[in-house]
Amino acid sequence: MILWLFPGQPLQRKTLLPEDNDLLAIDRLCRERCGYDLINHQAVAGAVLSPHTMLQLYGVALSLYRARRLRREGVQPDLIAEHSLGLYAALAASGSIDEGDALELACRIGGCMAAMGAQQQYALGCAIGIGQAAVEQAAAEAGVFVANYNTSSHFLLAGPAAGVEAALSACRATGAFSVSQFPCEAPLHTPLLAAISDQLTTIVADYRFQEPSIPLVEHVTQTRLTAERIPTFVVDELLQPVYWERTWRQLRATGFDRCIEVGSGQALTKFNRWIDTEAAV
Repeated sequence: MILWLFPGQPLQRKTLLPEDNDLLAIDRLCRERCGYDLINHQAVAGAVLSPHTMLQLYGVALSLYRARRLRREGVQPDLIAEHSLGLYAALAASGSIDEGDALELACRIGGCMAAMGAQQQYALGCAIGIGQAAVEQAAAEAGVFVANYNTSSHFLLAGPAAGVEAALSACRATGAFSVSQFPCEAPLHTPLLAAISDQLTTIVADYRFQEPSIPLVEHVTQTRLTAERIPTFVVDELLQPVYWERTWRQLRATGFDRCIEVGSGQALTKFNRWIDTEAAV
């Protein structure tokens, strides 16, 4: 059994992209559906896209491209899983929506989050090396949230920038060996996204989702998405944490033979090795 994993937003864009017909096809979709020039990583004339939205589109586009190349090589998934913004490309890979809709949906949701960021300064924080209880306490005391439970000691925090900074300071004092902070436009995977949930629901209502032809496991409850549930999940998952450690453990139990990270970079692969190493101890 072959498992495909779709990662979330990359932290940065690679400077070199392959030049082949599949990439050019994805680039055309990006331009037509989103006003995004994938090859030069910029908005086309007349389009208004924030830097964060373009980075999100870059991530979705690279996952779609990688999925195309794998299928061209005869590598087909038997099971799909997604992490955070990897959801959009995963929906396309599962046959629930087409590539153009996946890109457009990510773009429109990204634009909605960019508007939220114009009202307040938000940040993401990464804390590595301390346990879940300590991170949750630091987040709660600073008025922010744990957004990603990636491993037993790798977490992302999200919320107002000042609160994330305070939470990371508390994490360091508690024993975290690495903390880092990044600007963001909206506090992804936190209840704070409820402020724009009605707008997000309106956006999602414009799309029709088919029953996935390949089982797609989601990152919140580790269950398989159905066509009926997908519209609600696309909005709700933005308000809830990513539980990757428990997702990976459940995927491990399926007994897959081969696992492929379908996107830019190897972030999930690194998390998975970390989780597997802990399980072996």
